[in-house]
Amino acid sequence: MSISRSLLWKVYTIGVGTASAIVAQKAVHGAWKLVTGGDTPPDPNDPAVPMAEAAIWALASGIGLGMAQLLTNRFVARRWIAFTGETPPRTLTTVVKVGP
Repeated sequence: MSISRSLLWKVYTIGVGTASAIVAQKAVHGAWKLVTGGDTPPDPNDPAVPMAEAAIWALASGIGLGMAQLLTNRFVARRWIAFTGETPPRTLTTVVKVGP
């Protein structure tokens, strides 16, 4: 792969990843407010926040951002293949070898 394609891949993934992280964070905050009836998300590092609430927030935000990362990675890889006809750089593939 040429340096320009490698650079293009990095710029593309950073741009889309940043945008999706911002959107995911806003979505998780909005979902928290919807579920709790308008409460702002807690600061899990604040000792005044009950442990259960901090743990639920950490779990919810982790799942939300993790799903966003998964969906973004899949989207970016599909778009890269459609654009270049090549497998994206640094894509992890699993090879299962059966037999000796």
